Amino acid sequence: MLLERTIHGLQAHSETPERAEELGRMGFLQWLAFLKGNQGYAEQAQRALEMAAPFEKTDSSVAVFCKLVRRSLEGPMALSDMAMPRPTRRGGAKGRRRFL
Repeated sequence: MLLERTIHGLQAHSETPERAEELGRMGFLQWLAFLKGNQGYAEQAQRALEMAAPFEKTDSSVAVFCKLVRRSLEGPMALSDMAMPRPTRRGGAKGRRRFL
């Protein structure tokens, strides 16, 4: 259920490639935080990739999420250079109405 919500949230309008990168990283971190402890990581990662694959070509944030999941499967775990996004003003209600 949470995986579906995460993927749906990644399909938000990202105005710039930088914003898409931020959203993809935040989605990956959210997904990591809510992994089930009684299942294997590789199994859960494959499920995430299967669910996100249909949206990877059309949504840049989902593509970033998939790239991070694939990278995590490639080798041993290592420290990541991912940082939380910088706080910025995004237009508030006026900015949200732009996309309606």
